[in-house]
Amino acid sequence: MTTKGPRASQSAARLSAPARPEPARPGAATAAHRWLLLVHQLPARPSNLRVRTWRRLQQLGAIAVKQAVYVLPDSASAREDFEWLKAEIETGGGEATLFAADAVETWTNDELAQEFRRARESDYAELARTIERALKTAGRRRAPRRSRRATSRIVDTFRQRLTAIEAIDFFGSAGRDRVATLIADLQKTFPGGSAVERDPAAPTDASRRDSFRRRMWVTRPRPGIDRMASAWLIRRFIDPEARFGFVEQPSATGDAVPFDMFGVEFTHRGEWCTFEMLTHTFAINDSAVQRLAAIVHDLDLKDGKFGAPEGGTVGALIEGLQALHADDHALLDHGITMFEALYRTFERAAKRAGPRPVAGRGRHPRTSRHRR
Repeated sequence: MTTKGPRASQSAARLSAPARPEPARPGAATAAHRWLLLVHQLPARPSNLRVRTWRRLQQLGAIAVKQAVYVLPDSASAREDFEWLKAEIETGGGEATLFAADAVETWTNDELAQEFRRARESDYAELARTIERALKTAGRRRAPRRSRRATSRIVDTFRQRLTAIEAIDFFGSAGRDRVATLIADLQKTFPGGSAVERDPAAPTDASRRDSFRRRMWVTRPRPGIDRMASAWLIRRFIDPEARFGFVEQPSATGDAVPFDMFGVEFTHRGEWCTFEMLTHTFAINDSAVQRLAAIVHDLDLKDGKFGAPEGGTVGALIEGLQALHADDHALLDHGITMFEALYRTFERAAKRAGPRPVAGRGRHPRTSRHRR
């Protein structure tokens, strides 16, 4: 994480009360530049908790303003990310507190914004250098036909890395357009489609669905990528008559089924987001759902695991829906409609790309280069 010399040893911020969710556009700082600060203390063991926490903070684009004090621009998305990280730290035996701050002492708002820009400019520059090396290698020797699929994955990997940087580029840093141009140049050198491949975990007993019919499902306010997608999945495959509500904390009593909330059954587990957890639990084995799962995972966990090329567009659509709809029920309904549209598109694409006819008798069958 980037620090700012002596400033890191001084008092971190004028802090308000611990942060509570507020409607805001994810991935963007508010006009007043309110900040979120995560203050944490990690135990000596397990040692890998420190590594996991540091990597997660890097993925979120957080900047250190003092030892164990990290800052992000205040947004609904940042609050959700920090809340999940706080939960992970506490589960590992550490302590973490999230604060909202109007200002960070010894830093002006402009200085902090510029520090975020410098960090992302460095990320863009590093990625550009890597792509330039790939272009030079491709220019010296054309990749053989049999490796075209492999080289298209290289392009997808660079797109994935660009999308990951864009997701944490809160203040419009320089260098993004240059990277996009280099990726386009590389695509021309390495022709071929992109593919998202995944080996889904073996599903469990689908009969569980019967016990979750006609239920009220509750989640946190201001639904984002994982909650929208999970609500669509619930209504499409698990509980067609599902109703949805919003609560800050799941109730210990009652029949409501909580999802995508800390400490409940249907939530993040290991490297799975809630959407993936639900597909596994309810044995939903559908190629179009798997494509959606790749998009949801990449946007929600921000680890770029699948490099779904549609991720940036879907993320922008969700930002637009959140800006348009202040009412959470309306926001979720439109999100469900969006995912139904995506599902039908992917479903039709899968049918069009169905199995090829079996080769005629006496001919040696040819293996298609366009395997799914």
